[in-house]
Amino acid sequence: MGGFHYADVLIQPHLSEKSNDLMIEENKYVFKISPSATKLDVARAVKERFSVEVLEVHIINLPRKKKKVGRHTYMKNKRRKAIVSLAEGQRIAELTEAI
Repeated sequence: MGGFHYADVLIQPHLSEKSNDLMIEENKYVFKISPSATKLDVARAVKERFSVEVLEVHIINLPRKKKKVGRHTYMKNKRRKAIVSLAEGQRIAELTEAI
């Protein structure tokens, strides 16, 4: 397999009211991640991309959603989120400036 790249693990930041509260109050950031990513992959990707120290990572497996087009139904792909806790005093400026 080729070299490690953070774009293979981190899909995008998950921005919502709840994730904004986590960012401001608890210094935790939420990302949508690849279905095959592990906690170590996520920690390494966040450290490499944003140059911050990661304390811990929690991963949440989300249920597949049922979609309907006309009379045909299908299931959306598997989804995962990661909640990343950063060291005290560290912030991801790109995300905190967005709120």
